[in-house]
Amino acid sequence: MSRINFLNTQIDNITMDEAIAEINKLIQNCSYNYIVTPNLDHIVMLEKDNEFISAYKNANLIVADGKPLIWISKLLKRPIKEKISGSDLFPRICELSAKKGYKIFIMGAGIGVADKAAKNLSQKYPGLKFCGTYSPVFGFEKIPAEMELIKQLILNAKPDILAVSLGSPKGEKFIYQNLNEFKVPLSISIGASIDFEAGNVKRAPKWMSDIGLEWLHRIVQDPRRLIKRYWRDAITIIPIIYKYEYKKNN
Repeated sequence: MSRINFLNTQIDNITMDEAIAEINKLIQNCSYNYIVTPNLDHIVMLEKDNEFISAYKNANLIVADGKPLIWISKLLKRPIKEKISGSDLFPRICELSAKKGYKIFIMGAGIGVADKAAKNLSQKYPGLKFCGTYSPVFGFEKIPAEMELIKQLILNAKPDILAVSLGSPKGEKFIYQNLNEFKVPLSISIGASIDFEAGNVKRAPKWMSDIGLEWLHRIVQDPRRLIKRYWRDAITIIPIIYKYEYKKNN
């Protein structure tokens, strides 16, 4: 597996099929592993969040989520093979799990959303096993009793895969902080994927995703929350590229 330096992180330069093969190996390697899926917003956050940086540095698999990273990699003449978004990767993980008999636990999302997503995915991939779901209360990470409950639910369920839907960077930090407590072979922060699979949020058409316009579709759906974020990312990435790719070489 080829890992390349990319701005303020590293990325495993692999295809989706290669990622699934690597995930299968990680689940079977008798240790606790996790995946991160950097996008433009993650790159921006990595400039100022030390715990997020640590979570990234210790990840077992890092795959590029989003066309902008692909475009930047080509500009820098270190092309990334393929966009592997979390929303595309999670269904493939479910497909793998159905074939191999792996059990999945979903942590996060709104009340009832994970159950709905699990039902839809089980219908889509016959044989897929979900061993539990849990939607925590707001601010759960600061409530010891709630964290202990989550720990016991996951330990008792004994999943092969923990899918965390808490948003970023909260999801990645949650996995990183509790990796050895939960004792799950593979964990991944899946963001909005659960809402997509539950049918609560409509994902962009494939043609928009393929040409890098998924962000536009999402803005139309949630302009108040996303316009500011996408604008910030667009103007911040330019000095980041300069810092890591041009300034260091001059």
